[in-house]
Order: sequence, then C-alpha cells, then structure tokens
Amino acid sequence: MRHFVLRASLIAWIALGLSAMGGTIADAQAVSKGSSGLPLPRFVSLKAQRVNLRIGPSTDYAVSWLYLKSGLPVEIIQEYENWRRIRDADGTEGWVSQSLVSGERTAVAAPWMRGNDVFVILRADSQSSAAAVAKLEPGVVIRLQQCTGNWCLAEAGGITGWVAQAEIWGAYPGEAFK
Repeated sequence: MRHFVLRASLIAWIALGLSAMGGTIADAQAVSKGSSGLPLPRFVSLKAQRVNLRIGPSTDYAVSWLYLKSGLPVEIIQEYENWRRIRDADGTEGWVSQSLVSGERTAVAAPWMRGNDVFVILRADSQSSAAAVAKLEPGVVIRLQQCTGNWCLAEAGGITGWVAQAEIWGAYPGEAFK
C-alpha cells in the first residue's frame, strides 16, 4: 500500500503574529452555557480567509494577530454580545466577531509535536492495528466528520481515515459527535 505524507508546509495555515505566541495546549474544561445558549468551551473553525484577533470585544480594540486561512480550529472560551473570545492550538487568545467563525469541525494534528520527526497516522479503521492510509505531519489541519470519543473520522488532502482523538487538537477527550 502506498502511503502519503502530508506536510504542514503544504496544508499549512499561516498566521502573522503581532504579539508573542502562547505555548500551552488547552485542556477540556467544565461545560457551561454562553449568552448564545451554546456550550462553553466549544470548538469551531475560522470561516473567513482573513480574521483579525483583537484584544477586546469590539472593533475599537487593537488587532493583536491576523489569521490568513479559513478552516483553522479554535476554541470559543467566552461570549460577549456578538463577540467570541477564542483560543488557538498555540494558546493564543483574543476576540473575533461571531460572523467569522463556523460550526464546521476541524482539528490540528498533534501541534505539540512540531519540530520532531514524528507523524500522526491516519488509519483505514478506528483501531490502532488498522492499516495506515496517510502520515500527517504535526500541524496539518484536518476536517472532522465524526468522533467516537477515542477516534475521529477525518479528511486531509483528499484522503479520509481515522485518527486517534488523543493525537489532535480540535476535539475534547471523550467527546463524541456526528
């Protein structure tokens, strides 16, 4: 079987930082309801090609970061009117307009392993013994179709397979959805 290596540099997301990047991966938190009635925290993705991350919930606040790729997973951690406080896979936090986020679920393959010569394996089935269909470089953005609590059915670069939920940032441990 032929394996595909998907590199973060090819399916990469580009972010121009105007401030220092955070360095922690967010842990799952107790779920509460935001003013929208939706759970907090929750994962969503960026809808627009250009998204300004602001230091406060208004266009009157300065831009601290500029995302230049749609589809990036982010975690909504707070809501204020039509503004959402988000956190990205690098731990960077700030405010974006609700119109710039989508309910589409995406994830990042093991962003905490960047710089190492390791891969996240996309498998033919939801078992660690299943055949590999692709190797994902840490940092590759994938689209999530469903998660079982342990495995997620995902698509990257036109290839669909199962990835261990513990090896991605974009779904909480034990979270299941279709």
